[in-house]
Amino acid sequence: MTRAVTFGELLLRLSPPGDERLLASPQLVTYFGGAEANVAVALSHFGVPCDYVTRLPENPLGEAGLEALQREAVGTRWIARGGERLGLYYVEPGADLRTMRVVYDRSGSAFAQLDPDSIDWSAILADAAWFHSTGITPALGEGPAQALATALLEARATRAPVSLDLNYRAALWRGRDPRPIIEPLARGADLVIGNAAALQAMLGIEAPDGRLAERVAGDLGCRYVAVTQRESIAARTQRWSAVLYEAKEGRCATSSPQEVSVVDRVGGGDCFAAALIARLLGGTPPADALEFAVAASALKITQPGDFSRLSVAEVEEWRRR
Repeated sequence: MTRAVTFGELLLRLSPPGDERLLASPQLVTYFGGAEANVAVALSHFGVPCDYVTRLPENPLGEAGLEALQREAVGTRWIARGGERLGLYYVEPGADLRTMRVVYDRSGSAFAQLDPDSIDWSAILADAAWFHSTGITPALGEGPAQALATALLEARATRAPVSLDLNYRAALWRGRDPRPIIEPLARGADLVIGNAAALQAMLGIEAPDGRLAERVAGDLGCRYVAVTQRESIAARTQRWSAVLYEAKEGRCATSSPQEVSVVDRVGGGDCFAAALIARLLGGTPPADALEFAVAASALKITQPGDFSRLSVAEVEEWRRR
């Protein structure tokens, strides 16, 4: 059976209801999330069994996070326990001229303090058909960065395809230059995903829009490069599109744009990554896989919460409308 593996930090998200300002409301709505967890959940709903590797504290928040993943049919066998706290992040949704605001509270978390030598990547990846992580993980500390580097080496040794979604978060890098850390991780990956700003900030790569994906593939030796674009059309309307470059064939596919009314901006990119991985794993031609992934990501942001529970059938039905 095809099995994927993702690696990163599970977070608890707290948001005010509706369009209220952060901490101006007497209520906060909670969701579990985190980029790599979001991909694992979306993959499981797309029919790809996925094990998620992380570290959770042995306290009620850690238990709740573990149970949330298990409810989504994500494999939790390789989740380590230890540390004292679960990372948090706060999201103020934004409205009209007021943009979305994110505040992180994840320093010293159980995941940030993990021991990279405690993870048995050879066992975890022994029969994996895909490994996925993001540029967020190495920003969180030396332990996570070393663990990810080891995972990538093991995945390549076992010939499991590797994807890296850059997911640039300036607040996590705190003025540090991410390029010396991210470039070795991205070099030789089978699939690199990012928008133009992330590619410039994390890899120092710039090019005209039509040539950016090709330039990244040439510089890093990647098999596929996906460049995403999210445009704000109005306060509640976004247009999603992407290109996918296939290095071996020298082909670049451009998706149809998808315009949607936004319910929750969080998780759209993670759903894109999961959908693209699922379709490529299933043998879908890359151009068709790209169209599916863009449709899935657009459909995700019409739903609240970090996790995408979309099925393949739901995305395909929406595409036919």
